[in-house]
Amino acid sequence: MPFNPANTNATNTTSAARASEVPQLDEIDRRILTELQDNGRMTNVELASRAGISPPPCLRRVRRLEESGLIKGYHAETDPQKLGWQIQFFAIVGLDSQRQSVLDAFEQLVGSWEELRECHMIRGGGDFLLKFVARDAAHENRLTEQLTAADNVTRVQTLQTIRTSRVLAGVPI
Repeated sequence: MPFNPANTNATNTTSAARASEVPQLDEIDRRILTELQDNGRMTNVELASRAGISPPPCLRRVRRLEESGLIKGYHAETDPQKLGWQIQFFAIVGLDSQRQSVLDAFEQLVGSWEELRECHMIRGGGDFLLKFVARDAAHENRLTEQLTAADNVTRVQTLQTIRTSRVLAGVPI
């Protein structure tokens, strides 16, 4: 059932069914999503004010956006350097095979490393683009060695971040 702003109490569909559907978004939904992407700690009262509606329907809309999967979660943005993670780097990894079992095994392996922050399967120039944090250069070197020693890995190219000038959460809405 597509999202209908006039029907905020859809009782005949389950959360699972709604999660598989992409709701139609009106301008208020878009404002809510934009505001929450910028500040997920905002109170419902503040969010409602910014969206131009009262708090109860705002909360119902947020819950519907969460249930539909458009809002996947909330998190705190931390400062990696203040927490001891001095280096951020990317690795482009090439594998010797693109069989699903090889891809899955690689994703499972690197997915168990706490330093891995993002893992993207890519095309054109490699099989995976990985984003890591490391405490120092020696730690970065150990991670790179672990990557090169992993089963089915044929190529690893690392790119260390010098400066980050822009990081935005979410997408344009």
